[in-house]
Formats: sequence, structure tokens, C-alpha cells
Amino acid sequence: MISSAVRSFQDPWDHQAFFRGADMKVVVTTTGKYSSALTRIDLDRLWMQRNETILPQIAHVADRSNRCAIGFVADPQYPAPCRNGDELLPNVMIVGSIMGDHHFRMLAPSRIASMSLSAADLAVASHTLAGRELSAPPVTRHISISDHVMVRLRRLHETACHLAANTPDILAHPEVAKAMEEQLVRTMVTCLADAVTVEASTRPHLRMPVMQRFERALGEAEGRPLYLTEICAKIGVQERTLRNHCLEYLGISPHRYLWLRRMAQARRELSVADPAEKTVTMIASDYGFWELGRFSVAYRKLFGESPSVTLRKPAQYVQPAVPSGAPPRPFPMLL
Repeated sequence: MISSAVRSFQDPWDHQAFFRGADMKVVVTTTGKYSSALTRIDLDRLWMQRNETILPQIAHVADRSNRCAIGFVADPQYPAPCRNGDELLPNVMIVGSIMGDHHFRMLAPSRIASMSLSAADLAVASHTLAGRELSAPPVTRHISISDHVMVRLRRLHETACHLAANTPDILAHPEVAKAMEEQLVRTMVTCLADAVTVEASTRPHLRMPVMQRFERALGEAEGRPLYLTEICAKIGVQERTLRNHCLEYLGISPHRYLWLRRMAQARRELSVADPAEKTVTMIASDYGFWELGRFSVAYRKLFGESPSVTLRKPAQYVQPAVPSGAPPRPFPMLL
């Protein structure tokens, strides 16, 4: 069934819940007002998404779709994000393994596009178009794409997102959707068939099991704080090892990452709690912040308001994104 949806968000928890085909956890790494947008398009065979963010952040994305996915920079005018410590340049594409794990680090506003096919659909399309069956690699790869093919793929993806934002009825027309899907699948297969692997080192792959255990432990403890000594013991690595892995994948120490997660969890609780039943002190204490003065100062610096203001605010709801045209526009006008 053909469908599309365009949403903007003022809360990372709402954003990550709307993400299709993967479990995503977002940790904002700097101060500022959160704002992001996500476009989702489902054609007959092809799934598409475009993810837009403003604030620097780290996103852990664990694929759960059992599909063959690619990802690339949707707008090369913005600084390149990093995936698992490797810079994602404008002519480089991510080819994901089935059920793969990714840590994306965005140091500035970014726009990332993705597309996916089932294994069977990719095999049929690649056999027909390229003369051989293609499949997802056993380990996620970064591949180099020729400039003209990447420009075409990026333009097609942008056009689809533009239709989803401005004229979804046209995109939902069966013949329009079929023609667009045909062009996108052909271009995707061309990229995969002619690609050249650009990763020169297996070191990121060797670090991946530790980072997978790290994120799994965080997921199992969702809703309660974890501390560095506790988590190192749980996943069976020394603090120095985990620190080296986090610095490469996340760009920050595990201590800082855990602290940012606890702050984000406290903010989420403050934003949904009933001020008649919960206090800032109660919520801060639940997440291990016992120096309340320091917590309030750090909270205001990170989120731009005091915790008491967050607690008193009415709950925020997801709103439709602002439509965009094909030319990129400055943030914060998303989509």
C-alpha cells in the first residue's frame, strides 16, 4: 500500500518513536532547542526516509526491518556526519547489513536519506537490471559512488520527499508511484552494482561487538540510570577499552554519554509528569542527580530552561512539518 507521512518534532523521544524499520535512540550533545523532521514514504517495494536534525547529537540506530538498506547524505551543503567514526562524505553510501547497528554522530545540522528493499526484491531487481543477484553484505560497508549517479539518486529522493510534503495525493497515484519507484530502484541497483568499497580498515568492525553490548546494556536498563563502573562490569570490558571505543564511535567519553542520557531521561520525565504529583527533586533523584543546585545549572545550560519550567509546561504534541521546495533552506525551517 502506498503511503507517506511528514512530521516535525520538538522532542527526540517523539522523533525516535516515528522512525521506521529500526530502533533509534537519540542523545543531544549540546545546548539548544530541539527540532527535527522525518519524512517516510512507503511504495510497493521500496521504503524511503529522510531524517533532518538541527542540534549536534548522537543517534544509535539498530536495524530491525530485515531489509537491505542504503543511506547517504541528502544535502551535501551541510557538514558531513560520521557513522561509527567514519565521515560520511557526499559521494559515499552506507550499505547496511541485515540487523546491523550504527552510531551516527552529527556535529551540525544534517539531512540523511535512506532507502530499503526486501532481500527478495533486491535479488530480482539486480538480476534483471545488472545481470547478477545482489544482497546485503555480512558487515555494513561504506562504498564510493560516481558523482553523476549520486546526484541523480539524491535528486530522485528529494523529489519524492517534496511530493510527500506538498502534494501527497499525487505521490499516492498508483502510476506516479510506480514510475518513481522504478527510477529509484534502477538507480539504487546501479549504485550497488558499480560501487567501490572505501573502507580501508577492519578496526571499526572489531570494535562493533563491544559497542553492541554497550547499547544492549543501556537498552535493558531503560528508565533507570547506569554508571560507568556498573556498565563496564556488565559488558565485561575495562574502562579504558570502553573509553577508546566510545571516543571513536561517539566522539565523547562513555562517562559523558551516560550523563547526557540521564539528563535526557530526566527531561523526558519532567515533560510528561504531573506537577501536582511529582517535583523536580523527586525526578532528579530518580536519575541519580543528588546535587540539586548543580543539576539545575547543568539542566538550564543544556536545555535552555530550568527543570521547574519544563515540569510546568503542558505536554507537547507532534505537529506536521513545514513543507519545503527542492532548494535547501536554512534551518530551523524543516521540510
